[in-house]
Amino acid sequence: MFDTLLQLPLFQGLAQEDFTNILGKVKLHFVRHKAGVCIIKAGEVCNRLVFVLKGEVEAFTTKADIPYGVTEFFQAPYLLEPQSMFGMNTSFVTNYTASAETDTVSISKSFVLNELFKYEIFRLNYMNIISNRAQNLNGRFWTKADEGLESHIANFILNRTERPAGRKIIKIKKEDLAVIVNDTRMGVSKALNNMQQAGLLELRRGEIVIPDAARLRDAVAG
Repeated sequence: MFDTLLQLPLFQGLAQEDFTNILGKVKLHFVRHKAGVCIIKAGEVCNRLVFVLKGEVEAFTTKADIPYGVTEFFQAPYLLEPQSMFGMNTSFVTNYTASAETDTVSISKSFVLNELFKYEIFRLNYMNIISNRAQNLNGRFWTKADEGLESHIANFILNRTERPAGRKIIKIKKEDLAVIVNDTRMGVSKALNNMQQAGLLELRRGEIVIPDAARLRDAVAG
């Protein structure tokens, strides 16, 4: 656990002596989750930092008033929604489920505020994580989309993912996607079939599976 935590961006650069002192003070809440078990529910108050130390989590994000949902898969080591612990909305926005047997460890928000923020390197790491995420999302808003329906569909998918890499699953009906990209259902169906033939995605009933979002991103950029 010691070595795994040190791999996380939040603790990188922290002196081993300081990290040892932190582990001596903090109350770590360690949990082993079986495959299929919910780790965090969307809407739950984010009153802790949750680290995935081993395994893989399935992250599903949706809203009550939109006709689609996005599933991503994150491998350990990974930190779940550090941006949700502060700000106007301090609740998790995504449902996290263990894809396989998964180990997590949590650190309370009060300990983060009262102890961890005393270390400058931790504060800088935390701010860098939040800033990088904000800059990345802002950059997506201002990226000019290529012409063509296939590029519009790809950008719709990529702009709704936390990480533009790895496997993704988009739950959406073709008619709803057609409305979003301002085209016909027939046009969307043809574009999706072309993308499937190119190996960029797989079509299932009510779902679009992206085997590798990085390849989809490169295809759009190219």
